[in-house]
Amino acid sequence: MEYQSTRSNYTLDSKSAVLAGIAPDGGLFVHPDIGSLGFDASLAVTLPTLKIMEYVISTLLPDFKDIPSLVSQAFEGKFETPDLTPLVKAGDNYVLELFRGPTSAFKDVALSLLPVLIRHAGAKDTVTVLTATSGDTGKAALEGFHDVPGTRIVVFYPHGGVSEIQKAQMVTQQGSNVHVCAVRGNFDNCQTGVKKAFADLASRGLSSANSINIGRLVPQIVYYFSAYRDLIARGVITFGDKVDFVVPTGNFGDILAGYYALLLGLPVGRLVCASNENKILDDFLKTGVYDKRRPFFRTDSPSMDILVSSNLERLLFLAGGKTTVKVRQWMESLGRDGIFRVDDETLRAISDVFVSGHATREMTAEAIRMAWEKAGYLCDPHTAVAWHVAQQYKTESKTGNPVVILSTASPYKFPQAVLGALGRDTAGVGEFEMMRILNAITGVPVPKNLASLEGRPARFDTVIDIGEITPYVESVLNG
Repeated sequence: MEYQSTRSNYTLDSKSAVLAGIAPDGGLFVHPDIGSLGFDASLAVTLPTLKIMEYVISTLLPDFKDIPSLVSQAFEGKFETPDLTPLVKAGDNYVLELFRGPTSAFKDVALSLLPVLIRHAGAKDTVTVLTATSGDTGKAALEGFHDVPGTRIVVFYPHGGVSEIQKAQMVTQQGSNVHVCAVRGNFDNCQTGVKKAFADLASRGLSSANSINIGRLVPQIVYYFSAYRDLIARGVITFGDKVDFVVPTGNFGDILAGYYALLLGLPVGRLVCASNENKILDDFLKTGVYDKRRPFFRTDSPSMDILVSSNLERLLFLAGGKTTVKVRQWMESLGRDGIFRVDDETLRAISDVFVSGHATREMTAEAIRMAWEKAGYLCDPHTAVAWHVAQQYKTESKTGNPVVILSTASPYKFPQAVLGALGRDTAGVGEFEMMRILNAITGVPVPKNLASLEGRPARFDTVIDIGEITPYVESVLNG
């Protein structure tokens, strides 16, 4: 199966695309006609989650062999719950809990599998995985790749731009092949620097654990099918009924996976993009204008503090007539001028599926409080953004479709924001003590992986400027 770049006719088979991570021209790998692959969505929603995973991977990444064994290696015994991503009822909402993996974030679903795929991709030399993170990808990638033979992993995160718990997860990571480095700047700076390192060091065996890698994106499709299956099992729907999904997203990968599920035949109604105060995606989906020339806000939902949403490029390719020339022009305009505008036909194609909304910091805090007080559900700030947007969407759309909110992280990764939203004073209180207080007042268990961070010594304390990312990678490669 051939994957092509979004910016040219450059192609690779699916295994090589996973290994490469990003195309030499800077484009992302995409299959141009997912709907023609013969995937049976009505069959998929009758299967257990790991069987859905096997079916999705064998359809979209067929150049890998013995996929059941790879899936078993990736997931068996690693998640808190028998099902990877349980669907729970919270008030009048359905919440898809994606944070039951080893690092308490939704990235675990894909980043449990990606290291297995890369290890079995047949690289002749050591593969060095570069990752920019806005908070959760970094730890999930480190957890997946540490001490994996034939790999190194280098994680860059924005200095001061992640929660203290997220930082502790990364800088205390064990493993002889891991490297963690803070960057003075925001996530977009980290992501741009990593993409530049790919271009500067193209012949040095680099790959990516970000969702720019098709091997990161494909496993995320699975939980849309599992959520739909669970709604059938509860008698809420029968196959063919449409379901709307509300997704908190910054880099656009998690919601794009829902679009891929739709292309594979899942009866998705609307995909609702939920943004925080960095609402560039909300503005784009409403206007067709993507303008990153705007203030950048550090919020209580840092994994969404992003102004350059890389995975949007795949949607632009698929919805824009699969024309690489247009995508290349849009991306060049974004890089040169900080802005691009899509044509009306592309915007109409996107608007047929996607709608959007956003939540301010105050709205997010109110959603945390209301979810707990009215529905007995404790959610993190990212999920709270989606909770707020979901309530707004249900009031305005009146589609009658069931609405599923994707919950992307444990509330214990952001105890200060959650406690503050519940009216507790956090001044002078450390984040581990905040976790204990939050547990005491709610009774919601603290994930063991987070509780065990307390007192663990930091291994990594390097802080660099944006322009030092490529030299840092070179030092690791020459190490």
